[in-house]
Amino acid sequence: MYSCCILFLLVLGTGVLGANQSLCKLRGKFDLPELSMGGDVLLGGLFQIHTKIITLRDVKNPPFYSFNFRAFRWAQTMIFAIEEVNKDPTLLPNITLGYRIYDSCGKHPMSLRAAITLVNGQEETVSSSRCTASNVTVIIGDPSSTQSMILSQTLAPFQIPVLSYYSTCSCLSNKFEFPTFLRTIPSDNYQVKAMAQLVKRFGWTWIGFVANDDDYGQYGLQIFKDEIQHSGVCIAFIEFVPKIYSKAKVLNIVDTIKISSARVVILFAGDVVLLPVMKELLKQNVTGRQWIASESAIVSGLLSVKELYPVMGGTIGTTILGFPGDNFVHEFWGTMFNCTFKKVENVHEGTYLQQPCTGFEDLTEQENTYSDVSQLRISYNVYKAVYSVAHALQNLLLCVNDEGPFENRKCADILNLQPGQVRKCNQVKFRSKLGEDIYFDENGDVVAFYDILNWQLDTEGNVQYVKVGRFDASLGRGQELDINEELIFWREGQTTVVKSKCSESCPPGTRKGVRKGQPLCCFDCIPCADAEISNQTNSIECTKCPLDYWSNEQRDSCIPKEIEFLSFEDDLGIVLSVVALSGTFTTIAVAAVFFYHRNTPIVRANNSELSFLLLLSLCFCFLCSLTFIGEPLVWSCMLRHTAFGISFALCISCILGKTIVVLMAFKATLPNNNRMKWLGPTQQRSIVFVSTGIQVIICTLWLATSPPFPTQSKFRSAKLLLECDVGSVTAFSCMLGYIGLLACLCFVLAFFARKLPDNFNEAKFITFSMIIFCAVWLTFIPAYVSTPGKYTVAVEIFAILSSSTGLLGCIFVPKCYIIMLKPEQNTKKHLMGK
Repeated sequence: MYSCCILFLLVLGTGVLGANQSLCKLRGKFDLPELSMGGDVLLGGLFQIHTKIITLRDVKNPPFYSFNFRAFRWAQTMIFAIEEVNKDPTLLPNITLGYRIYDSCGKHPMSLRAAITLVNGQEETVSSSRCTASNVTVIIGDPSSTQSMILSQTLAPFQIPVLSYYSTCSCLSNKFEFPTFLRTIPSDNYQVKAMAQLVKRFGWTWIGFVANDDDYGQYGLQIFKDEIQHSGVCIAFIEFVPKIYSKAKVLNIVDTIKISSARVVILFAGDVVLLPVMKELLKQNVTGRQWIASESAIVSGLLSVKELYPVMGGTIGTTILGFPGDNFVHEFWGTMFNCTFKKVENVHEGTYLQQPCTGFEDLTEQENTYSDVSQLRISYNVYKAVYSVAHALQNLLLCVNDEGPFENRKCADILNLQPGQVRKCNQVKFRSKLGEDIYFDENGDVVAFYDILNWQLDTEGNVQYVKVGRFDASLGRGQELDINEELIFWREGQTTVVKSKCSESCPPGTRKGVRKGQPLCCFDCIPCADAEISNQTNSIECTKCPLDYWSNEQRDSCIPKEIEFLSFEDDLGIVLSVVALSGTFTTIAVAAVFFYHRNTPIVRANNSELSFLLLLSLCFCFLCSLTFIGEPLVWSCMLRHTAFGISFALCISCILGKTIVVLMAFKATLPNNNRMKWLGPTQQRSIVFVSTGIQVIICTLWLATSPPFPTQSKFRSAKLLLECDVGSVTAFSCMLGYIGLLACLCFVLAFFARKLPDNFNEAKFITFSMIIFCAVWLTFIPAYVSTPGKYTVAVEIFAILSSSTGLLGCIFVPKCYIIMLKPEQNTKKHLMGK
């Protein structure tokens, strides 16, 4: 680039150094072949007729410059269009267009030299203060975006328009930096949008990106990143292909593609630089990739060949709409027929052996990019460029004095055009012979229309470009892309859409869990927690269910919680019910035995009235456990707690009365002790009545102020527990505390009377019963707190049944044993014994 600037200064510097001289002298000549024809107005043309490539047969051979049939066809299109304009009697009448066409060779210095030569001419001396001898008014070229940037910035001071047919970099739309640049090919800004929409359309989220190592590739990558920023697409790798061939770099790119898990790769690079990469992929048998190619590669004759189809078959990409004595002719002819016009018999060039040309070879027998007229897309851009200049000149020709677009409203002299006067090219609007409306926007860009092409093999095994869709940038956002998926053949001939994801989509019921240190597209699918759901694919987070709902087994919807309570239909409910009824019937049976033997000494000696009252209370204790089973209702919640409290208060009150009677009975046997007269049947009933009455008062106040009520548990569980809330915790505590107080009092009194002399001392059995009672209820507290769900109620029922059974067994089973099995001990003599 530095040498180019020096050359430019040397060529143009005479205008500064010889400001006071009348002649400008040319410091050097551009001696490459040219295509030219004189005319009233000259159009310059730059085409990459020679390209630097690697031989297909042997990659070890050094690169060389090869004839580019495609670019030569573009140059011929420019000549054709100019000749067609000259023959048109309505367009530029009496004005003849000429041309001067140079080969840029795809190199910046060569392109710049050619452009400067087009502007200045090649005369030895020029009598002009501007030091320009050529009347080239516009340059059609160059195909490279980077070269177009150099040309546009270099020629901008001279107001020479550069009208490119193939430079697509979005950066060239900046009129502040490139005020004289126009193009007949859409900006990459639209092409990248089309490629991004293809990626989104087919659900590819993990892709690679291979681009030119220049402005074309850099700007394309940046636009692509902006387009996919919020669409969930990640770039697995980015590789830039250098314009100067480097085997090490090519191998590095191939290794990256081979190792990466991305199966879709964006190609935003020219065919010439991509060729070595694709050849190396073929050599290493790296297949199975889906290529999405930009305009510069999708219609490339270098890449769309049989040899590379195993690697590039099924490529899909965007391309612009198509159009159905020479210094280069000898080279063109020799390259096409592998012969030479040189006066040598055999010439070795690379690996090709050339024979002498006869000039009578048959063109119709050749198939190459020059003769392929099915994909004249860039040729059509060249064609439009020529006609755009012609219509701009037509506007100048039709100009009326005092209504002109220039200073003082003057018109231009079309036979003596001044710099910048053809810049009005960006204001033209015309309809081509194909019916297309052609015009330029404020940035010098044309409206973007793209065909979506797919590489497929025809019946003869040749690669064909099959149109499978269209992208129209003039439509609303999101409606630009129209594609027929049924027409697409994907990689390796597959008819199903290729998948390219770093991680498979997370199904409903899971959420994404980003992997540390990896892109957002790489994630793990984490199942939603209990009571959380996700009902969409690739959910970022799970949603909590309402308190009355729970997540289903698949975690993709909330379902109403199952109402849970201890019912009579549950196995546990049945067992507890059977135990409660069995305890009740056992208690009744004991009462029947006592009633039948009510006149025996053992029954009469143990206060039969309190014994029957105790048995009745034990029946109530067993039966009250049944109120804890079944669906909690308002009445059942109030009944279960009050019935439990009063039944056990009555039971313990009876035991307390019996304990006091036993203790007083033995104290009354001492001389002059008449305490028993104060503890007759009436007093015993009063003890039971008062003791139980206090509990009744507590329960009455409880029911009157804050009674128990049914409620649903709010803890997070798959089931909604229906239970009884105690209402007033204070009242509930008082009720339980009072029962505990009576039990402790009974235990203390019975403990004092346990060693009184008697063959059958009831006090020691009461002591055992109170020990069991207290042990059961002390164990009940932690078990009650730690047991979940309906089993909490089951623990409470178990405590009631256990304590009731303990009282029944400790107090009445020994007596029944003597009554039923040891009747000889059921005598007054035996009881009084010692």
